[in-house]
Amino acid sequence: MAGESGSSGGGGDSNIKGVVTHGGHYVQYNVYGNLFEVSTKYVPPIRPVGRGAYGIVCAAVNSETQEEVAIKKIGNAFDNRIDAKRTLREIKLLRHMDHENVIALKDIIRPPKKESFNDVYIVYELMDTDLHQIIRSNQALTDDHCQSDRFHLFVEQLLGSPDDTSLGFLRSDNARRYVRQLPQYPKQQFSARFSNMSPGAVDLLEKMLVFDPNKRITVDEALCHPYLKSLHDINDEPVCPRPFCFDFEQPSFTEENIKELIWRETVKFNPDPSH
Repeated sequence: MAGESGSSGGGGDSNIKGVVTHGGHYVQYNVYGNLFEVSTKYVPPIRPVGRGAYGIVCAAVNSETQEEVAIKKIGNAFDNRIDAKRTLREIKLLRHMDHENVIALKDIIRPPKKESFNDVYIVYELMDTDLHQIIRSNQALTDDHCQSDRFHLFVEQLLGSPDDTSLGFLRSDNARRYVRQLPQYPKQQFSARFSNMSPGAVDLLEKMLVFDPNKRITVDEALCHPYLKSLHDINDEPVCPRPFCFDFEQPSFTEENIKELIWRETVKFNPDPSH
């Protein structure tokens, strides 16, 4: 380790000191008592902006582009196959998408050593806020919040327990048995549950939240829905040129297989080992 690099933390935190490592190519920070190691192109101030079950998120500046970014650390990403695959899926999906209303994946920091890395650092564009902060605040959810593609509305126990007809799309007997043994809930009235939302928003939501994907409103139909009239522009709605490939979703893949695939993703962003 060679020397220290000072940085000022946000949100009332004291200065967060960085320690240069790996021949000067990386810097380690202590954030909320957690190790946060990034390549040196991400310069101070390193400031924490959020944390959760997945790990911790810090803001930093990319010295090559002068862009402020958010870096999410997923610690111990390969401790189990489910979490490892979830991380890989997020990377693959965001790399596949390229749209102004979908948060952009800017980088995946290449680990110093392939054989020993266990943490994944994903770099995104820095957003002003997130759904969690909005929900916890006292502000009312307006149509502008509901229409923004950057936010997702998760509704629990709203649709009620599915009947056998609704489960017909599940090809796995085990999956059907699992759903049937879950607690039973009656379907709620959308208009009553979302009484403060406009009728158009409720109608679209009810058409989208359907168990059987074959019975849901299609993307094209949703874009033409009256509720989205102010946002609908046929000349500014690009179509994905190729379908998303789920070839990494193989049951036989182990944690090490997934680790190898994530390593390859980091190299695509950073072919030069010095990064």
